[in-house]
Amino acid sequence: MSILTRRRLLRRAALSATATAGAGLSAAAAGAGLTAATGVLAAGCDAPKGGDPTADPTAERVRFPHDFGWGAATSAYQIEGAAKEDGRGESVWDTFSHTPGRTRNGDTGDVAADHYHRWADDLDLMRDLGLRSYRFSISWPRIQADGTGKPNQRGLDFYKRIIGGLHERGIAPMVTLFHWDLPQALQDDGGWENRDTAHRFADYADTVFRGIGDQVPVWLTINEPKTVVQNGYLWGHHAPGRQDADAAYLVAHHLQLAHGLAVRALRATGFDTRIGPALNLHPCYPADDSPAAAAAATLHDGYENRLYLDSILTGAYPADVLADLGPDSRMAKGIRDGDLETIASPVDLLAVQYYTPLYLTGNGNTVTRWPTSEADWQQIYPQGMYDILTRVTRDYGPVPITVTENGLPCPDTLGPDGTVDDAGRIAFLRDHLTAVHRAIADGVPLESYHVWSLLDNFEWAEGYDQRWGLVYVDYPTQRRIPKRSAHWYRQVIRDNGL
Repeated sequence: MSILTRRRLLRRAALSATATAGAGLSAAAAGAGLTAATGVLAAGCDAPKGGDPTADPTAERVRFPHDFGWGAATSAYQIEGAAKEDGRGESVWDTFSHTPGRTRNGDTGDVAADHYHRWADDLDLMRDLGLRSYRFSISWPRIQADGTGKPNQRGLDFYKRIIGGLHERGIAPMVTLFHWDLPQALQDDGGWENRDTAHRFADYADTVFRGIGDQVPVWLTINEPKTVVQNGYLWGHHAPGRQDADAAYLVAHHLQLAHGLAVRALRATGFDTRIGPALNLHPCYPADDSPAAAAAATLHDGYENRLYLDSILTGAYPADVLADLGPDSRMAKGIRDGDLETIASPVDLLAVQYYTPLYLTGNGNTVTRWPTSEADWQQIYPQGMYDILTRVTRDYGPVPITVTENGLPCPDTLGPDGTVDDAGRIAFLRDHLTAVHRAIADGVPLESYHVWSLLDNFEWAEGYDQRWGLVYVDYPTQRRIPKRSAHWYRQVIRDNGL
């Protein structure tokens, strides 16, 4: 990788992390069918109090397919706690969060939402909400403390109890193998820069599959490899906290390789279960009508989306991204014969996670076009959900899709009556579900939708300052309080529509 390309990638990462406000929507974007975000105001959570903030009595009711899977999502490090119990080893997030200055207020996931001890009550909560699907992750260091070797039976048993409890309550488990909590021992040996880590992941996946695999109808391999690449290795504000563009895209390749190896490991078991990746996809639009902005949006789309979609679904990395990285990049030199064939091992479904669009100017800068949430990187733009879902089907064919994350942080507080009125979250979810329904009507084979997230939790570098859950967690007491959005979502599930 040339010095120029390395500097450009780091600059792009910095600009993406601190997008600046731009002018009005370009004619090019308008021509692409983009519309104003509806129902959600500037702060993302400032919808009016009282009544349904988005209800339109004249609107036709929206109905979803009769077998649609309504769900919610969590991840292990964000909710489990019990960081040093029952043989769990240390992860990169234990190390990162305990390093001064890395997380807001010095928060850690040591206790989080204490799900490890409160799982049965949390499953009852899911049942009461009417969930049909629950997407969660397994903690790799809870299964293998140092990332290798014989499994920790106490860790496997914990997840067996959760999976069995879900089946007892009529909720389908959807299990992610890796949601960023790499065992620290593997990081000490080079982490995802070390090709061997992909093979250690395949061994771990095989251990989990053979321990509990036949009880899980849907497996997801790697959660948001792009976030590990960008946040962990370009920006440095996620574990392991690196800022090295050349390392970042070698990591991207090894994460993709790990995905493919895990798919093959599941096939080798003979279990009749499904598997696929979980990718956060950001639609990329030109910020103005210039050819330069269009070219910048196309290249940015390569880094944001096609790098992961193309390799998994077509067996090739996008040529423009490889050219931009250069033939001497660590990624280019790290690709071996047969790797792309492994990465493209056939999958059964694609998990899509949508939070925000991106707008690119001619010089490659990102600009903000829509109101942002408490997470200042998140622009509230429901049309982007429709655009990314229809784009995947258009460009890659009718691969079954599940939405595994979509949500909004709000400054939720307990009211005097002990309730949480998060009207803005209801507006956000209604608008995005409307976009989801339009995508289904236009031919997208979407099977299910999962709100991020079920519970308020440890929000990575933001600690506990951001609340994303349908359910309020009072951290001092660990009391669970369903928010207004939870009651609303329960009715959506009962009605199978809006």
